[in-house]
Amino acid sequence: MLHPVAERAVSGPVRLDRRTKDLCRRLRRGDIAVLSHADLDSAAAYALVEGQPAAVVNTEPFSTGRYPNHGPRILLDAGVPLFEVLEPDLFSVLQDGAAIEIRGGELRVGDRTVAVCRRLSRADIEATHAAARANLGRELQSFSQNTLEYLAREADVALADLPVPPLGVRFRNRPALIVVRGEGYKQDLQWARPYIREQRPVLVAVDGGADALLEAGFRPDIILGDMDSATDAALRCGAELVVHAYTDGRTPPGAERLRQLGLSWVELPAPGTSEDVAMLLAYQEGASLLVAVGTHFSLVEFLDKRRAGMASTFLTRLRVGSILVDAKGVSRLYRPGASPALLAGVVISALLPILVVVANSAGLQRWLGLLGMGIEVWLRRHGL
Repeated sequence: MLHPVAERAVSGPVRLDRRTKDLCRRLRRGDIAVLSHADLDSAAAYALVEGQPAAVVNTEPFSTGRYPNHGPRILLDAGVPLFEVLEPDLFSVLQDGAAIEIRGGELRVGDRTVAVCRRLSRADIEATHAAARANLGRELQSFSQNTLEYLAREADVALADLPVPPLGVRFRNRPALIVVRGEGYKQDLQWARPYIREQRPVLVAVDGGADALLEAGFRPDIILGDMDSATDAALRCGAELVVHAYTDGRTPPGAERLRQLGLSWVELPAPGTSEDVAMLLAYQEGASLLVAVGTHFSLVEFLDKRRAGMASTFLTRLRVGSILVDAKGVSRLYRPGASPALLAGVVISALLPILVVVANSAGLQRWLGLLGMGIEVWLRRHGL
C-alpha cells in the first residue's frame, strides 16, 4: 500500500518515450520524464539521473515485487521524485515538449487534469522490496531451471568457435579490456585508467560502453553489440563496428541504424549476450588477458536485463576463466580508512582467480602491471 508523501508541485517540459534508452538520450535538466518501464533497472536509473530530470513518471510499476530491483532507490537517492500513472493512454494524451505540472496527485496540462498520479515514498519502495526478497527464492529456482535446460539443449552451439569476420584490430598476445555500461562501470573504469595507460590493451566497448570509454578519455578500438545504446557520436569515433547478429540469418536492427549513419560494419552471428560475445571474440583471437568492466553476472542483474537464464554467460566464464579478471566493484575496494590488513586480504582474494596467468614470465609481467595499478590507486586515494 502506498504511503502519502508530502509533496509540492513539480513542473517542466515533458519528454516521452516507451524505450527508456531513447528517452535518456533526449532528456535534459528540468524535464519531466514519462516512460513505460516495469521493474526499473539500475542501468536505466543511472542514465535517467544523468539527465537531471525534475521528476520521472512511469505508466508501469517501478517495482512489481517480482524481484528487488534497485532502480527506484537510485532515483530517490538522487532526489528525483517518482510518480506512477498506471494509464498507458498517457502517451496518446501528452505531446513531447509540452509544459505539464504535477500537483496534489494530478497531472495537468494547463488547466486540464489528464491523469491521476501516485507519488512513491522510500517506505513504499522498501515495502515492495521486502516482498520481492521473499519471492527471490522462486525466481532463482526458475532461473536455474531455464539455465540448465539451455545447457543441456544448446551447449554444443554455445561452445562452438565464433565465425569471426576479418578485423583490423589484432588481439594476439595483447590484453583486452571489455567495457559494459553496467552498475558501477564509471567508478571501475576510472580506477582502471593507470592500467589502460601502461598496458595499452585492446579496448572493446559493448554498445553504450563506447560512450563510457570516450567520457573517460579513451577511444574504443572495437564497438560490439546491437548498436542501440551507443550515441551517434560514439559510433562515429573511428572504432571498428561489429554488429552482434542473429544466428538465424535475420538482419539485426543495429545494421539499419549504421546504414542510416553512413557507417560500415561487419556482422558476427552468435547466441548469448553481447558482452559474452565480446569476451569470446577476444579470447578466440588470442588475447593474453581479459579485463572486464561493468559486466553482468548476479541474479538481480540478469533479471534487470529480462533474462530467463544465464547459460551463455555461465559457459563463457567457464571457457575464458583462465585469463579473465573481472574488475566489477574494484573501486569499492579502495576507500580511505581501509586498514592495511583488510586491504591485504582483499588483494590476496582478488589474485586467486588469475594465478594461472602467472605461470609464465609474460603472465607475471601482466600481473605486476595490475598490482601496480592497485598500488597507484591506493596511494592516490590516500594522498601519498
